[in-house]
Amino acid sequence: MNMKESSIIKKVKMLSRKIHELKIFRRIGITYQVFWNLFLIGLVVGSMSLFFLGGTAAGYFASLVKDEPLRTAEEMRDRIYDYAETSQVFFDNDVLLGELPTDVERHQVSLDDVSDHLKNAIIATEDEYFYEHDGIVPKAIMRATFQEFANSSLQTGGSTLTQQLIKNQILTSEVSFDRKATEILLAMRLEHFLEKDEILEAYLNIVPFGRNSSGRQIAGAQAASRGIFGVNASELSIPQAAYIAGLPQSPFGYTPFLQNGAIKENLDPGINRMRTVLSRMYDGGYITEEEYEDALAYDVSEHFADPVTAPIEKYPYLTNEVLRRAVNVLADQTIKENYENFNELDREEQTRLRNRARDEAEANLRNNGYRIHTTIDKDVYLAMQDAVQNDHLFGPVKQHTNANGEIVQQQEEVGAILIENHTGAIKGFVAGRDEVLGNEFNRATQAKRQNGSTMKPLLAYAPAMEIGAIQPGIVVPDTPATYRGTSTPIRNFDRNHLGLLSARESLARSRNVPAVRAYNMVPHEQARQTLLDYGFEIPADAPYESSPLGAIDVTVEQNTNAYATFANGGKFVESYMIEKIETASGELVYEHEPVEREIFSPQTAYLTIDIMRDVLRGVGTASSLPGRLSFSSDWAGKTGTSSDVKDSWFVATNPNVSLGVWIGYDHQEHRIEQTVGGLRYGARTQQIWANIANAAYHQNAELMGTGKRFERPDGIVSRSICSLTGLLASKMCQDAGLVKTDLFNAKFVPTKTDDSLESGRYVTINGTNYKALADTPSEFTETGFTISANIANLTDISSYLPDNMKNIIPDKDAPNNGKTPGKLGNISLSGDTLSWSKHSDSDIVGYRIYRASNGSTDFKLHNHVRGNDTTSFTVNGKSYSYYVTAVDSAGRESSASSVAEGTNYKSEPEDDSKEETEEEPEDDSEEDSEEEIEEEPEDDSEEEESNSNSDE
Repeated sequence: MNMKESSIIKKVKMLSRKIHELKIFRRIGITYQVFWNLFLIGLVVGSMSLFFLGGTAAGYFASLVKDEPLRTAEEMRDRIYDYAETSQVFFDNDVLLGELPTDVERHQVSLDDVSDHLKNAIIATEDEYFYEHDGIVPKAIMRATFQEFANSSLQTGGSTLTQQLIKNQILTSEVSFDRKATEILLAMRLEHFLEKDEILEAYLNIVPFGRNSSGRQIAGAQAASRGIFGVNASELSIPQAAYIAGLPQSPFGYTPFLQNGAIKENLDPGINRMRTVLSRMYDGGYITEEEYEDALAYDVSEHFADPVTAPIEKYPYLTNEVLRRAVNVLADQTIKENYENFNELDREEQTRLRNRARDEAEANLRNNGYRIHTTIDKDVYLAMQDAVQNDHLFGPVKQHTNANGEIVQQQEEVGAILIENHTGAIKGFVAGRDEVLGNEFNRATQAKRQNGSTMKPLLAYAPAMEIGAIQPGIVVPDTPATYRGTSTPIRNFDRNHLGLLSARESLARSRNVPAVRAYNMVPHEQARQTLLDYGFEIPADAPYESSPLGAIDVTVEQNTNAYATFANGGKFVESYMIEKIETASGELVYEHEPVEREIFSPQTAYLTIDIMRDVLRGVGTASSLPGRLSFSSDWAGKTGTSSDVKDSWFVATNPNVSLGVWIGYDHQEHRIEQTVGGLRYGARTQQIWANIANAAYHQNAELMGTGKRFERPDGIVSRSICSLTGLLASKMCQDAGLVKTDLFNAKFVPTKTDDSLESGRYVTINGTNYKALADTPSEFTETGFTISANIANLTDISSYLPDNMKNIIPDKDAPNNGKTPGKLGNISLSGDTLSWSKHSDSDIVGYRIYRASNGSTDFKLHNHVRGNDTTSFTVNGKSYSYYVTAVDSAGRESSASSVAEGTNYKSEPEDDSKEETEEEPEDDSEEDSEEEIEEEPEDDSEEEESNSNSDE
């Protein structure tokens, strides 16, 4: 018993004595004394009991929290602020795309950015003594405890905002006296570490508020304000603030929205709760009576936010691609920072560490409120999606049976990507025709397909030019060949061979045999390293002889990124989509660093660009594409088709961007239709490519590089060469019309003059050229050139010569049967046309035509016809008679045919001397010349030369 209690008892006893001395009380003194003694005894016993109970309670409380660790201020602060916040994604130039999908949507907000109305409403409703207590309100706890023991239907709650913060952030949701005791202890401790406004701010960022207008779960004042009323937390009116402040008591009971975002039919629970909050705000003096009445009259249902399509629903392909790439870059960063010896670990351990890093990265991205900045141009991206909605450009829906035995319908699909060359930034892509939630397989970045002939410049021509094995004008023969060590022929798509084509022509026409020949000139390890430098993932023993024809699987992104190498002067710049990742406060978490590799010299890169320009003009496989574009640009590209026509490609680059397009079916058993809507598959692919390019141009012309051209680097020269050998042109080569002018890397300009040609005579029999024999009459021969060098290991080169090389003499003599030709038959003269039957001998080199004036037998040689195929000749059919003889390769001449008489045969012959002067042409007469022009193919060397010099 303390001194204060003893003093009180003494005073009570003194008062008792004075009362006892009064006469009026003497009669009842004995009775009073008894009661008084009982009172004193009860007071003492009661006091002792209270102190005993207090001590017992204190001991009990201590036993409840004995296992709770003593938390430091830093530990408690970290736990309080450790809450999930929704991360945001941005297009290029900080244009908001939306939020990454999370279980709960939350956006951090500072207390200064929260309406005073909401702060007051929360305090009036949840903790009216917030600014007065030290973390707990004892009478509220006692009231709540009594209600708990009494099982009262009215539960007023006893937790302060501080306690609620502890309950949400540090403790579990367990209901027990242990947890409650710990909550009280930690709440009081937290009040020592944080200011009141810090506690209130944390509460406003943590507390759940039900659902938003999209049906997503929300927490925190900012997400609630945006999600329920479509305004920021700083803009809430009094009734809006009251409505939101009432939600934490029963977030899903009071929320106005269903899981699908629809508004509930019965809004009474939430509205009644709002009225309760308004009443408490009025009672607490936070609002005036007029404000209270106005707020009661406010119809909140008229001001609910409209449903907002989540990014995962609006942009499923893009959202998932951003998340996938963001996870990868953060995981790579974690591994780089924490595991220096990662590459030395076994594969199993690498996989385990990578998976752990990925899980951690994804959790951080979904919960840490990051700001993810991408390279995607919003307008370009959306335009690219619209550009592939022309169903008439795609093949029919096909079906196949999946592993579960189900019949699945599949439409022809498309994948496309647009990459900025010098940075590698992905500005847009098309992942598929239908952007639907649940179908996020990205055909631009994830689908690996054979890239067909688009591999030719990447693996054959550019590497071969890099080592000087070929140059654009050098012949790479399109002649029969087999794969090394086998009898398997290398086939062109048309099962034909075009002969001695230059590298430029071979690529423009997409010939397979020259591509394999060029590839075989490159050492295997160099070819392999080139593919790895492109970022291609290849088997351990790749590449193979079939690889330059596209027998390696790549994504559209990888293929297009590789083409950008040529636009970058031979430097590969790795493509990327994540520019940087920041925290909500602007702290840098990740920033892209360029990944670059030198693959080719600037000269090789430019020469490859230049020969790919020819693909889009002249005889190129994409010559019609420029006409499909609505703008002009310096494009260089390549078409491609995989085996069995299961994939169709077109990839092109200009000085600013590279654009690649693939079409095909997801299930590779389906072949592409040869023709759809009157367009073959190659033309359809190019039209889709053009539609995408046009769409991007209309949104961002500067991006599409319309005003730029590839700049020719130093070290590129133009030289005239002999097209047969690629050596400097000799006088003989010029006379043969075999000179071509083309571009060279100055390092690999030939220094030797061509000596492969010799002058000679040849004859044509049945359309085939042969060496003339020594006795072959000169009038039946033409001057040509023999080839002394071995070209492409061909014994008979004549059938593989292009049209402008028909004066090349093959290395075979004209046939000679050793017999004098027999007499020609069927001589006739119809008007001015003399005709006869073709001689049957195989060594006939031509025919001689003799004539005499009508009535005369003095026939003289009039003219001749070279070759044995022509069996008619234009003459004067009135005044002369004619006969014809056949001449063979040895100069032997048949006897005269029968005479064909002129129409004026019976009349007197005209003056023969006059007629000879006026009518009879010499061997090289104009009439003869005209006849031969009709027989000879036109020389298109000038046109080819113009096409070859494509740097103009």
